[in-house]
Amino acid sequence: MIAALKNNWFNIAAFSFLLLSVMLFAYTGNYYILLAPVTFLYVVLLGVNWQLAYWIFLFTIPASIQINFSNDTMAITLPDEPIMWMLLLLSSLVFFRNPDTLPKWWWQDGIVFIVVLQYIVTIVAVIFSKMLFFSMKFLLAKTWLLVCYFILPIWIFREKKDFIKGFMVLLIPMLITIIVILIHHSMLNFSFDKVQKSMTGLYYNHVDYSTVISMFFPLLLIAWPLTKGRGLITRFTLLVIILIFIAGIIFSYARAAVVGIAFAVVVGLAIRMKLVNWIMPAFYAMIILLMCYLVPNNKYIEFRPDYNKTFMHKNFTDHLIATFRGKDMSSMERLYRWIAAVRMSNDRPITGYGPRAFYYYYKPYAVTSFQTYVSRNPEHSTTHNYFLYMLVEQGWPAMLLYALLIVVIFAKAQRIYHRFKDRFYRLVTIGLAMTIAVGFVNNFFSELIETHKVAALFFIPLAMLIILDKKSRDEQERLNGAMAQ
Repeated sequence: MIAALKNNWFNIAAFSFLLLSVMLFAYTGNYYILLAPVTFLYVVLLGVNWQLAYWIFLFTIPASIQINFSNDTMAITLPDEPIMWMLLLLSSLVFFRNPDTLPKWWWQDGIVFIVVLQYIVTIVAVIFSKMLFFSMKFLLAKTWLLVCYFILPIWIFREKKDFIKGFMVLLIPMLITIIVILIHHSMLNFSFDKVQKSMTGLYYNHVDYSTVISMFFPLLLIAWPLTKGRGLITRFTLLVIILIFIAGIIFSYARAAVVGIAFAVVVGLAIRMKLVNWIMPAFYAMIILLMCYLVPNNKYIEFRPDYNKTFMHKNFTDHLIATFRGKDMSSMERLYRWIAAVRMSNDRPITGYGPRAFYYYYKPYAVTSFQTYVSRNPEHSTTHNYFLYMLVEQGWPAMLLYALLIVVIFAKAQRIYHRFKDRFYRLVTIGLAMTIAVGFVNNFFSELIETHKVAALFFIPLAMLIILDKKSRDEQERLNGAMAQ
């Protein structure tokens, strides 16, 4: 009897856990309790085959939803966020047991060096934060995002089949979310002012939605030449998927997503022509010149909106026209907050106010002549520009490191592309760089890199570029060795 119990302990434990969960559900009527058996099985899978557990985790990301509780003061995204906690715990145990787990070539990479510096700067900003509780929450979230999206992929994406599998694992659930949202939006006559309602809880808002699908879109473009010769059905299916993504981007009514894709195409062409190293310096120079024009003698005041004529439009065409005329409410509200952020940074230029602190301190620094009807900001949104978000909450070091990171990413992608001889890896490299380019533009008008879905499409491509850099060097060494013989 005792021997039988020892041999069947897992089956007994699993059945007991399932029975207890069903009893608790029957007593409370809370459907979330039914997730407990699934969680139990996933924890067991982590111990048996963590790589398979990671693939399942990637599959959950696009379809994860945010659940608010404690009167909307706390939130969790299910099911991906609890999985990230488990992966963080597992990774921490492995790393502390064997610090050499991370390979030396990974530590020596320039992107890793910058990301580590960014993390250190974030810790400093948290220490000096004026909103310590919110900043600590930000740091914890940043930690598990980096571990799950930036570190763990180096053991996942090893061969071509892994890159293809990663593409499919993210594509399938993301495609389903787009179809669901398009169907829901069609019931609302694809109305511009109803786009937010069509999100059905799958995304925070239409900006988050448009950013995610537009960042993934370049990977579909590079998949097209890679499917050449794979058969008519494969090509036709991919074409339909591309058209669905285009429809999703169009009906998300997000200007930044469209501009981001255009910018990504430019980056992709520049990489092929060995010109990408000029793009970001030219962009930064343009921004500096613009600031030199607007700041002296308060020149920017001349561009203040007319409060009574600046409002949100119900038609997307009118929305675009109003943008160019400076009468669109969302664009003017951005200026309102950008000005406040710049003025705030003068008081705490090195450490910033702390992550998640902007909302609580920016209004006294705002210029009232730039106010709009939404300046009350009941949703507690922030700067709507990732550079200024870094500047005001984490100081100049954080903003400059982010600016440097983008330059280094594109420069690395160009080197990898021209070092590789393998066509698959060359196209994947361009696709990853274009994904980051789309994210860069979207985050120039928002600050979504630390949200779970956008973070996945920002940090996983970074990890992949580091892996491809190592692969391209190894390939080059093999070729040089073969030529020497």
